Amino acid sequence: MDLTLVTCNIRFDNPADGANSWSHRRIFLSELLLSHSPDIIATQEGRFHQLQDLKSLLPGFEMIDQHRSWIGERMYPTFFIRKNKFEFMKSEDIWLSETPDIAGSRSFDSAFPRLMTWMKVQPVNSQNDLWLVNTHLDHIKEETRLGQIKVLSNEIKKFWNEKDSLFIMGDFNDHPESVVRKHLEKTFSLQDAWKLFHKTEESSHHAFQGEVPNGSRIDWILVDSRLKVLNAEMDKSSRDGKFPTDHYPVVTTISL
Repeated sequence: MDLTLVTCNIRFDNPADGANSWSHRRIFLSELLLSHSPDIIATQEGRFHQLQDLKSLLPGFEMIDQHRSWIGERMYPTFFIRKNKFEFMKSEDIWLSETPDIAGSRSFDSAFPRLMTWMKVQPVNSQNDLWLVNTHLDHIKEETRLGQIKVLSNEIKKFWNEKDSLFIMGDFNDHPESVVRKHLEKTFSLQDAWKLFHKTEESSHHAFQGEVPNGSRIDWILVDSRLKVLNAEMDKSSRDGKFPTDHYPVVTTISL
């Protein structure tokens, strides 16, 4: 069985973005996401109304928010899964702070409260339990991101059954050679789909400008090393010079 995963920072709804604000790009974004025939979509930076928009614009998908009590001003990493493809089992939000059970909490001098969301699903007609983690780290300080990724790692150890497949994805606001990545690689046995195919490193964040010379790939999909990865790509699609968001969606297909 093959599964296609997409991770995408959808950019918060900022009226100051003008022609790039949410109302002008929501349709394009949903169409681009659907064009990859994904099974699981992981988004970051969406507020409640944006995610409700996507819920209606992604027919055939279920938004995983059964566990969530929404805070209006917060931006949430969120999963969408293809209906009738998975048995949903469990999900949870965990805040990347010294008090991870307190919603909206922040530590490590983070500019905003940051969190991870995780879910456990089982593909239909399969005995494989999949544990997927979606996160968005601080965008300013490396030491802040390191504190957050240590919380994320410690929390995963509490709920993940090591015999099952693990995926960690999202916007890490850091490059693939960073201390954040090194901590994850030291803690879990994961493979970076992008590096596996020896693709050239490039920026995944482009601020609605397109190509960024000498940029850094801050959006990752890390796959359990026991699984086979079939491909990895960034979608750089635009229409009339406009982009659906300020990050390139990252796509990978794996074989269970």
